[in-house]
Amino acid sequence: MNFLAHAWLARGGSDDFLYGNLIADGVKGSDLSAWPSDVAAGIRHHRRVDAFVDSHPAVHKALRRAPSRGRRYAGIALDLVWDHFVAKELGLDSTQSQLVLRSYHVLGRHSAPARLSRMVPALIAQDWLHRYADYNFTCRAIDGIGQRLSGPNRVAALLPWLRHDYPRLEQDFRQL
Repeated sequence: MNFLAHAWLARGGSDDFLYGNLIADGVKGSDLSAWPSDVAAGIRHHRRVDAFVDSHPAVHKALRRAPSRGRRYAGIALDLVWDHFVAKELGLDSTQSQLVLRSYHVLGRHSAPARLSRMVPALIAQDWLHRYADYNFTCRAIDGIGQRLSGPNRVAALLPWLRHDYPRLEQDFRQL
């Protein structure tokens, strides 16, 4: 759930386009006719970005380094790690970002799809997008996502690998 990366890539569009990018992971199916056109365009943009990232050689390289038992879940963890690197790149550890404030405003103005309805208020209230610059916070977020999945927390099991592979993941991010 790399909200920050999607917000950054959608920053030049309208607020509805940004909103569509931010909520796309909570929208299922290809029929987007129920959504206003700019929101639907944002959802489609988000999906194209995800397809590009998922097929990128740097991401494939990172996934091959993931422990084999957790490789199925490594993409989830990497999405949050990419947000960490975006936050670092934007200097969010030391400044308030207009993009983040705009994203919170847009998310707060609309109701989130059911799949994100509990997460979005926490994301705003706890200022996740600025806090992703702190790698320890990012790791706690990765653990939290893993807790929402059924069965043992296979996402959190990737944390030792992510910490150990941090310099290489940062190189992968720069290539991406």
